[in-house]
Amino acid sequence: MARRQRIKGEGIPEHTPQPFPAAVKLGNMVFSSAVGGEDPKTHELPKDIEAQCRNAFGNVRRIMEKAGGSPADIGKVTVYLRSRDDRVTVNKFWVEMFPNEDDRPVRHTVATDLAGGRLIQLEFIAVV
Repeated sequence: MARRQRIKGEGIPEHTPQPFPAAVKLGNMVFSSAVGGEDPKTHELPKDIEAQCRNAFGNVRRIMEKAGGSPADIGKVTVYLRSRDDRVTVNKFWVEMFPNEDDRPVRHTVATDLAGGRLIQLEFIAVV
């Protein structure tokens, strides 16, 4: 049996044809790769930041559910944005996912040149 458990399933976009999973569970920890804003059903990438954020945070939720946890188990999130100006939109979805200001994971936001029309990508580490 593999030491790492690949987290996959309906509504979790895969990194095809890349040779790595969207997320893995190793013991009681969950590590994601870049979780983008693809639509969970069509796997298409919307053009606007609002839709990409909605999808990206939804994709994180589905990964955590499949791993046996929830967003409450996330300890750290790195947010990659094409434009730092989009932090306002990210914050809307951030507060929705983590409503208690005393119970939020740490976050680091990085502006970078994302490929293929991506406006946001999330990476996280969780303990379940």
